[in-house]
Amino acid sequence: MKLGLGTVQFGMAYGITNREGQPGLETVRAILAEAALCKVQVLDTACQYGASEAVLGEVLERNHPFRIVTKTPSFSAERITDREAGLLQKTFLESLQKLRTDSVYGLLIHSARDLLKPGGELLFTAMQRLQEAGKVARIGVSVYGPAELLPIVQRFPVELAQTPVNILDQRWLEGDNLARLRASGVEIHARSVFLQGVLLSDPAALPPFFSGVRPHLVALGEAIRARGLTPLEAALGFVRDLDWVDVLLGGVVAVAQLREILHAMARPFDSTFLRPFAWRDETCINPSLWETT
Repeated sequence: MKLGLGTVQFGMAYGITNREGQPGLETVRAILAEAALCKVQVLDTACQYGASEAVLGEVLERNHPFRIVTKTPSFSAERITDREAGLLQKTFLESLQKLRTDSVYGLLIHSARDLLKPGGELLFTAMQRLQEAGKVARIGVSVYGPAELLPIVQRFPVELAQTPVNILDQRWLEGDNLARLRASGVEIHARSVFLQGVLLSDPAALPPFFSGVRPHLVALGEAIRARGLTPLEAALGFVRDLDWVDVLLGGVVAVAQLREILHAMARPFDSTFLRPFAWRDETCINPSLWETT
């Protein structure tokens, strides 16, 4: 199963199109039971995702089938020292306590630029020590795109990377990015598949910040409908069909949403018609740059 679950919604109200808010414990329990039944393997969380780790620790059975990926804190210091490396280890051990587990599948540097700061190698060394201690299977980094990941894999033996990939954000398909990524041998988890729900929304209902991309989204919607597809099927199918993506991460707040995603994932179609809909303005495709208030 290529689908993995992003769990930020389990710990906080997240996403500009999320109207349901944070689900309750019983809803999360039901979602995870359905995910296990459908052979979903990966759960993505982070210490900065509100109560997400604690919620997972509360509802998951000891012998659950999931591979959990969590993340380090982000560091405000301009230079990484032993203090930050110690905080990484301390926070990770606290994450294990919240998750009620002895180890996890993946640990990612949450803010890629932390690795590129002076002393950034101390953070990676701290993760390697946790790996050597059997606390984590694979270590790596979460990035916003090729410009962050490619310099990092040249300096560090990254084993796992999380990066945005969606119909609008096709930066990995440009130039020699993909060839360089394949050469690195990194396991890739794709996030932001729905661009926080933007790709599933009526363009007219989006905040004014998206006015520049609105005509593009309207044309995208018309192309999707012309092929008898839904926006959900198109968004999932585009990333599903990228053979270099190992896990496609999607977030849900209800069992019905998970079932809808699983059903849409199974709809076969030729997704190459979506390639011309790449959007190169990073202020639109990078949520950290959005002005939505």
